Amino acid sequence: MAAPTDRPDVGERTWKEHVPGLRLVRSYERSWLPKDVVAGLVLSALLVPQGMAYAQLAGLPPVTGLYTSILCLIGYAVFGPSRVLVLGPDSSLGPMIAATILPLLLAGGDPARAVALASMLAIIVGVVMVVAGLARFGFVADLLSKPTQIGYMNGLALTIIVGQLPKLFGFSTDASGLVAEANAFLSGLFTGSANRTAAVIGVSALAGILLLNRFIPKVPSVLVIVVLTALLVKGFELQAHGVDTVGVLPQGLPTFTIPQVGWGDVPPLFLGALAIAVVALADTMSTASAFAARQGERVQGNQEMIGIGAANIAAGAFQGFPVSTSGSRTAVAEQAGSRSQVTGVVGAAVIAAVLLFANALMQYVPQPTLGAIVIAAAVSLTDVAGTRRLWLQRRTEFLLSLIALLGVALLGVLPGILIAVGLSILNVFRRTWWPHQAELGRVEGVAGLHDTESYPDAERLPGLVVYRFDAPLIFANARGFGENVRAMVDDDPALRWIVVAAEPITDVDTTASDMLEDLDTWLNERGVSLVFAEMKDPVRAKIERYELTRTISPEHFLPTVDEAVAEFRRQTGASWRSPKEPA
Repeated sequence: MAAPTDRPDVGERTWKEHVPGLRLVRSYERSWLPKDVVAGLVLSALLVPQGMAYAQLAGLPPVTGLYTSILCLIGYAVFGPSRVLVLGPDSSLGPMIAATILPLLLAGGDPARAVALASMLAIIVGVVMVVAGLARFGFVADLLSKPTQIGYMNGLALTIIVGQLPKLFGFSTDASGLVAEANAFLSGLFTGSANRTAAVIGVSALAGILLLNRFIPKVPSVLVIVVLTALLVKGFELQAHGVDTVGVLPQGLPTFTIPQVGWGDVPPLFLGALAIAVVALADTMSTASAFAARQGERVQGNQEMIGIGAANIAAGAFQGFPVSTSGSRTAVAEQAGSRSQVTGVVGAAVIAAVLLFANALMQYVPQPTLGAIVIAAAVSLTDVAGTRRLWLQRRTEFLLSLIALLGVALLGVLPGILIAVGLSILNVFRRTWWPHQAELGRVEGVAGLHDTESYPDAERLPGLVVYRFDAPLIFANARGFGENVRAMVDDDPALRWIVVAAEPITDVDTTASDMLEDLDTWLNERGVSLVFAEMKDPVRAKIERYELTRTISPEHFLPTVDEAVAEFRRQTGASWRSPKEPA
C-alpha cells in the first residue's frame, strides 16, 4: 500500500524540478538582497532604452519593448535555471521578427495587427521551446556550428547596420533587403533627405556609446547617451528642427491579451518561430556556458529551453514579442553584483514603475539615438577575430562562414538562418561522406603506427596494408571504402592482408554490411584477407548480427593493430622495409 501513497510525491518532485524559481525562494539568502536590488536598478537603466530600440528594430511600437521586458524577466525568474542570465528583446532577433510579420501585415501596416502577430509569434516560439525542453531536445542548439554562427551573426550585423542608417541620419526609406536599403540610404544622402541636426545627434550618440564601451566599460553608456541627447532635444527645442522623438509612452501596464490572428497566418508564423527558437537557443547556450564556467556551475540545456519558452509565452500573452538571452545585459548584471534572478524581477518592477508613473520620461529621447543603440549592439554581434581565425586555420570553415553571411545579407534573415543550419548539417555529412583515410607505417623512434602521408619514410611490411578509416562506415561512404580497398589490391599484386584499423569506425549500417560482404568475397578470390583490428564491441555485435562472419573469418577480428601485424609476420615471415629499399 505504500507505493500508491508515494506516487503523488514523485510527481510533485518532478514538477518542481521544472520550476527553479521555487528552489530560489526556499534557498534565497538575505545577504543577497541588497546586491540584487542594486544590480536590478543598474540593469533597468539599460533595459528601458534597449527595449524600445529593439522593438522598433522588429517593426513594432517602442512601448512593446518595455512590455516584453517586464514579462520575460518574470517568466524566466520562475522557470529559468541560471542565476545570472538576463533575457529580453534582442538585436539578433529583431530582424527575424520583422521578416516574419511584415509580409503578413495588411496594407497600411496596422500597428495593432503587427503587435498581435508578434505576440502570437512569441507564444509559438515559447510552446516550441517548452515542448522541446520537456522532450530533452537541448542538442538542437548544436545545429548551428561555430563557423556558420559567426557568418550568420556577421551577416545579421551588416543587415541591421544598413537598415538603421537612415534613422541615424533622421529620415526613412521604404526599401527592403540589404542592397535596396543601401541604395536607398545613399540616394537619400545625395538628394538631401537627411536632417543635419538629427544626423549630428545620431552619429554623436553612436560614437559616444562605442567610445564609452571601449574606454570606460563600467559606465552604462546607453543610459548616459540617452539622457544627454534627451536633454539636448529638450533644452534646444530640437523637435522644431525636425528631430523625431519617441514621444509620450502609453501609461499603464500591459493587459493579458490572446493575440487575434487568422489561421492563414499560423504556417508562416510557425516557420519563423522555428528559426527564432534555434537562434535563441544557440545564443542562450553559448552565453549560459560562458557565464556558468566563470561561476563553476553546470548548464542545464533542457531546462534552459523551458525557461526561455516560459519567458516567450509570458511576453506573448501580454502584447510582447520573442526574446532571447542578452550577453551584454547579463554582463552588466553580473558586474553590478547580481546573485540571483531577483535582479531581473527588480528590473521588471522598475520598468513597470516607469510605465505607471513616468511614461512622459521618454518623450524627448530622439529616434536617431535609438538607431545608434541598435547599431552599437549590431557592432557587438560581429566577430572579426573569429572570422580571421577561420581564414588562417581552416579555409573550408571560413567559406561556410562566408556563405552564411551572404545568405543573411542577400537573401534575408529567415532564409539566412535556414542556410546556416543547412550548411552546418551538410558540413557534418561531408566529413562523414569524405572522411580522412590513411595508410599506416612504422616510424623509427616513434611508438605505434602512423600516417604515411605525414611520414613518407615510414616502413611497411611487404604484402600488408594497414588502413585507417576515420568515420562510421555507412551508406554515404561505403562505396568509397570499397573502391579504396580494391585500388590497393590493383596497385600491389603481392598484397596478402589488408588490416583495417577499425577503432575510429563507430558504426556499420546495413548498406556498408552488404558492401563488406561483396568486398570480402572479391578479395578472397584474389587471395587477399580482410582483417579488422581494434573494432569496438558494439560494432562487432552488429557485424555478427549482419552474419558477416559467414564470409569474414572470425579469426580475422583481432584486438589490436599490433597483434594483427604480429600475426601477419608470424604467418609470412615478412620484415619491415623502408620505401626506399628495393622490393
